[in-house]
Amino acid sequence: MSLTFHWFLPTNGDSRHVVGGGHGTPATASGRDRPPTVAYLSQIARAAEDLGFVGALTPTGAWCEDAWLTTAMVSQHTERLKFLVAFRPGFVSPTLAAQMASTFQRQTGGRLLLNVVTGGESHEQRAYGDFLDKDDRYRRTGEFLEIVRELWDGKTVDLAGEHLRVEDAKLARLPEPVPEVYFGGSSPIAGEIAAKYVDVYLTWGEPPAQVAEKIAWIRALAAKEGRTLRFGIRLHVITRDTSAEAWAEANRLLAGFDSETVKSVQAGLARSESEGQQRMLALHGGSRDGLEIHPNLWAGIGLVRGGAGTALVGSHEEVAERIKEYAALGIEEFVLSGYPHLEEAYWFGEGVLPRLAAEGVWRHPAGGQQPAEAQVPFAG
Repeated sequence: MSLTFHWFLPTNGDSRHVVGGGHGTPATASGRDRPPTVAYLSQIARAAEDLGFVGALTPTGAWCEDAWLTTAMVSQHTERLKFLVAFRPGFVSPTLAAQMASTFQRQTGGRLLLNVVTGGESHEQRAYGDFLDKDDRYRRTGEFLEIVRELWDGKTVDLAGEHLRVEDAKLARLPEPVPEVYFGGSSPIAGEIAAKYVDVYLTWGEPPAQVAEKIAWIRALAAKEGRTLRFGIRLHVITRDTSAEAWAEANRLLAGFDSETVKSVQAGLARSESEGQQRMLALHGGSRDGLEIHPNLWAGIGLVRGGAGTALVGSHEEVAERIKEYAALGIEEFVLSGYPHLEEAYWFGEGVLPRLAAEGVWRHPAGGQQPAEAQVPFAG
């Protein structure tokens, strides 16, 4: 088995400090340090492509640039990298979404992956004209994915659901290949939707024991549907030549968290309807103390950022070991990020990936190409 690694395109802005926000909270001022221009995001994308990342996640919400438009532009500056486009089913019709995905596949040579985000915050959803409650949003997501998948199969679709209705829907041109669907959610209804419709179930970076429980839960639900899923995890990374250097960087980031910003962000996230977000908050409890919640797993990011709030911190060898620990549980795909995203892509790509390649658990998707540290040095 070869593990799959994805990077992250910071369409909310980048910085040498943590860019906070998400889940209904605005991006912090540090997001203006490096604006998310197409030129800068393309620079990150090309670096990720060269280093051996398969794809790059883009977020969705009021705090960032639109994922569809941004990745369509960045795709023209890359050759192989796929784009894990986050989108919310309630904001676009299923037939149009299926058509958009089909167009994206043709124009990029099949480089689209879809991250379905149901939307955990009702107040943010209402700003976009969506007034369903959380459970109904998940039910609508199920109807949405049912329609989209049948359209991608070339069927003509007539469906009168609780939330969505289409008549005589069909695509003139089918996507090639059909995009894989990624999805995350910790509530019971989220598990039901994942089991029925998605290809890859994503979890945020909880400690291994909690991740193992989630995997067992989703596997059991999928088995009842006669399906098997792959599993992925969303984490930040701070990896350096030595453990001391990595933790010094984590402490530098922590020192940059203004107390009022932490207080404000935590108050906003405490109102979140997302069960996954509440699980993230429970890992640190809003405190700067005891943030290493498992060896090399640091919950500090979650003090100022919604969504993914944990980071793997340590030497390249330690981070590689933690990745193998998650892989042993059944995690096959890792969606990673770090501040700033350009530099951290190189720290991970040149420090950790060669070690995983040497142990036979990862190979560069371009074949013989490998990150610089894994190449034989010039002996001249």
